[in-house]
Order: sequence, then C-alpha cells, then structure tokens
Amino acid sequence: MNFKNVSSAASEIAAPLDLAENEVHLWRLDLSAAAASEERWQQILSADERARAARFRFSRDRQFFAATRAVLRTILGSYVASDPKSLAFNYAEKGKPSLVENDLAQGHARSRQRLEFNVSHSGTTALLAFARGRALGVDVEQIRDDRDAEAVAQRFFSQREQIELASFPASDTLRGFFRCWTRKEAFIKARGEGLSIPLSDFDVSIKAGDENALLATRPDPAEVARWSLREVPGGDGYEAALCVEGRGWNLKCLVC
Repeated sequence: MNFKNVSSAASEIAAPLDLAENEVHLWRLDLSAAAASEERWQQILSADERARAARFRFSRDRQFFAATRAVLRTILGSYVASDPKSLAFNYAEKGKPSLVENDLAQGHARSRQRLEFNVSHSGTTALLAFARGRALGVDVEQIRDDRDAEAVAQRFFSQREQIELASFPASDTLRGFFRCWTRKEAFIKARGEGLSIPLSDFDVSIKAGDENALLATRPDPAEVARWSLREVPGGDGYEAALCVEGRGWNLKCLVC
C-alpha cells in the first residue's frame, strides 16, 4: 500500500472529507516541508497548544509540533465539518486524546460512529490515522543506531520476539528491532492504556510486510481476535505500524 499523492494538498484537506465506516485513513506529513508554514500553523492552534510549542528549546521541535497539531486540527475539522480552530480535546487517563462531543455534532450528520484518531511522529515524518467507531493506534520510528537494540529487546520484547529477532542476519537486526517496536507501540496506543500493558504480555510478528502481525495476547488469549495489526509505509529510513479495532476495513493512504 503506497501513499496517494494528492494535487493541491492544502485545498484537499480544507474541503469536506468523507470517511466511511469501513475505512481507515492514514495521512503522512513531511515535517521538514511543513515547518516553513509555522506562522500559518500557529494561527490554527489553541492557546494551550501555542504555549506548549513555545516551551520547546529548539525551533525545529517547535515548528514540527505546531505543524503536526495544526494539520491534525485541519483534517479533523474537515471530517466533522467544523472550524479547525474551534475544536477541543478530551484526554483519557493515559493521555490518549479524543474530540469533545460538541465537535462531533455536525460530523454525526454524515456518520453516527464516533471519530477516532491517533498521531505519531519521528524524525521528519508524522503519521495521522483516522477511523469511525474503531479504536486505533499508529507508530512511526526513524531507524537509527543510537540505542542498544539488543539490551532494549531483552528488557521489553517477549521471549518469542527475542528468538525471532536473534534469527535475523546481523545486517537486518536493526530494522527488525524497529519493526517490532513500532508494532508493539501501535498496539498499546490502540488500547489506550499506555505502558500499564507490559510489552512482554503480547507477541507480534517481525516479518516484513506482515498484515496480520498480532500473534498472541496474555493473559486473555481472545484479545488477539479483536485487533488488526499491520505494517504500513513510513518512508525511506523509517518503520511504521497501524493497529485497528476489528476486521474488514480498508486502508486509504494520503499525503498532506
């Protein structure tokens, strides 16, 4: 599955967007290109988001945060037919955001299913995932060698995952590590329970291109049937994964 290049991306986002109940939309944002529009993004953010942006020490981090949050607001506003600047968020106990009910009113005219979304960014790439009535989580990671992958795997990966990773040729180990990490992160983000779920309590496949990557869940083995976990394109030098509640949905990838 490749991302669809849309002409005139800004107008595409601004126009009303349809999101069917059997669809999941995944948007990819090039943060290095978006950073140049910081002044525009700042106008879309809420006061607390602007304050958060101002606390970043480095201008690049501030610009990337502002771009990601503003594009999230713009896409959400198009899905629910609301002014992006007026949207407000609730945050669950573990920090997962959702739109307040008032902002869903107009969107319900097109779909009675609640709009769900999740965001991840790493390096110069951000992924934003959206669905109706389906919990979901997305994760993207830039592949880098500034961490001890073996030590992290021994601490956080399940025994099954450690064995699979150890079977990889040395040249593929780093990529396999990040492939495993993004799949595990996408699953716990979809669950919305953060690290209260031990990463060793479930198994994911590390096989490249796997569209059925959740292999086992503990202590409830039936939980595995509730979720669809798959690899998605993160771009050159990245690994990415998407976890969505339920089956029978179609993925649509878009570039913004």
